[in-house]
Amino acid sequence: MKLNRIKTVLESKGVSQTWLAKQLGLSYGTVNSYACNRTQPSLNKLLEIANLLNVDMKDLITEAEDR
Repeated sequence: MKLNRIKTVLESKGVSQTWLAKQLGLSYGTVNSYACNRTQPSLNKLLEIANLLNVDMKDLITEAEDR
């Protein structure tokens, strides 16, 4: 079950997981775990990701048409 859309948003923005990991000060493994929905970021971290990707936090959770 997908709990976040981080991987989809990264792909649509043309941004790598490696870049995101460096920006967040996290390991690639942690960001990959978020992107593959093995673990979920905290709300604070999700907001930080949204700000870095210049998207609404909701875009990292649900598709626009599902809201």
